[in-house]
Amino acid sequence: MRSVPTSRRARTAAAVTAVTAALATAAGLGADPAAAADSTAGRYVALGDSYASGAGVPAQVDSACMRSDVNYPALVNAALTPAAHKDVTCGGATTVHMTSAQNTSAPPQFDALNADTDLVTLTIGGNDVGFADIILRCVTLGAFNLGGSPCKSSYTWTGTDQLAATVDATAPKIAAAIDGIRQRAPKARILVTGYPAILPDNGTNCPWVVTIAKGDAPWLRDTHKRLNTMIATQAAARGAVYVDTYTKSVGRDICKPAGTRWMEPLVTNAAAPFHPNAAGERAMADAVLAAAR
Repeated sequence: MRSVPTSRRARTAAAVTAVTAALATAAGLGADPAAAADSTAGRYVALGDSYASGAGVPAQVDSACMRSDVNYPALVNAALTPAAHKDVTCGGATTVHMTSAQNTSAPPQFDALNADTDLVTLTIGGNDVGFADIILRCVTLGAFNLGGSPCKSSYTWTGTDQLAATVDATAPKIAAAIDGIRQRAPKARILVTGYPAILPDNGTNCPWVVTIAKGDAPWLRDTHKRLNTMIATQAAARGAVYVDTYTKSVGRDICKPAGTRWMEPLVTNAAAPFHPNAAGERAMADAVLAAAR
């Protein structure tokens, strides 16, 4: 997939024509605005966590939920031009926040759904498995033992991989979230995304960028893939469409230089640490649009 020129990253969802063209170009799918129009939804609702909200990506339009005006739902909305659009994605959201308020300004995300909803995107599960705590632990432990696998050891010292078990235990929560969407929006097409690559897919690390130990990097990659596989399995079992955002993000991880990477490292002003930047959000939108078409 071709990288997106920097000048285009400044485009907002309000510039419908420009964003639609940028999406088609970045996707490398040979699509055009007319093709996008064929998939126009009547009412589109975006649900999910910080990977969907565009945490830290300029410009932030909702500080409480860390929502960007160029997050992937905004770009999908601009390309499909539905009659109505509601983006209730919110940084820090878990499956609990589909039916429970997250903070004083974020009611249950399912409140945005109704019988007229035609298209729903969902990005959820990372916070259910403890994404922030995992990163904090691995970066901290790695700083003291870059050549070993201290984080993996801390999660497997009992003889059981606690993260693998947590991913498996999250499966019913993903299933319930999809079922909840179906109950509230029975005619909607449901697109459930996975998570793009954070670390190199070949299992290497980049200690000069972030202190994740050599032995922890491949284990974290495998855990990430386990999460995506679980989400894909639950989506397929419930008639939803799984959107693979990982495959085309390979080679765009946090170890790559600015301008190449779609995911940001620990020290950054382009997005929240370990989150998609503007190009990463655009890539997620490309994948969603391909599935929507």
